[in-house]
Amino acid sequence: MNKKRDRLQVIHDILKAIQDKNGKIKPTHILYKSNLSHQMMEEYLNELIEGGFVIENQTPSGKTYSLTEKGFDYLKQYKLITDFVESFGLS
Repeated sequence: MNKKRDRLQVIHDILKAIQDKNGKIKPTHILYKSNLSHQMMEEYLNELIEGGFVIENQTPSGKTYSLTEKGFDYLKQYKLITDFVESFGLS
């Protein structure tokens, strides 16, 4: 059985989902790709918007989300940390 994801992993999953969709993604796709409930996704997205990691865009067809430079930096740093941990067999 998989262990529960921690907060940093959930944030990574959301940011990665946005990045994988070329920086513009609808909320439904974030919901599916990050494997969160709607309420939890909304809480994380609001936190990420307030923190300057994500921008919410209003389009005629609805909301989309895109990464800021800070969001891209988070993904790079997260990868460095996970690679470091795995290199010592600590994952």
